[in-house]
Amino acid sequence: MGHAITFDTLAYAKKFIAAGFTQQQAEVQAETFAEIIDEQVATKQDLKEMEISLRRDMAEMKADIIKWVAAMLIAQAAIVATLVKLL
Repeated sequence: MGHAITFDTLAYAKKFIAAGFTQQQAEVQAETFAEIIDEQVATKQDLKEMEISLRRDMAEMKADIIKWVAAMLIAQAAIVATLVKLL
């Protein structure tokens, strides 16, 4: 994923330094946050790929449901025909 957001680690670290963190603490915090953003933020392309995958999965489920309903209708017709013969 990732790589779509520009994150200014220097400005981020400067805010931590201004708040009383050491330079090393601020840099580690900024680097860690940049890694999280890079790994966790979905791009438009990521979302498009997920949408395509979901649509394909939904189409497959729809086909499975149609097959299941058709099988149940056939079974129901067979049961009804058997009951009619018994009466």
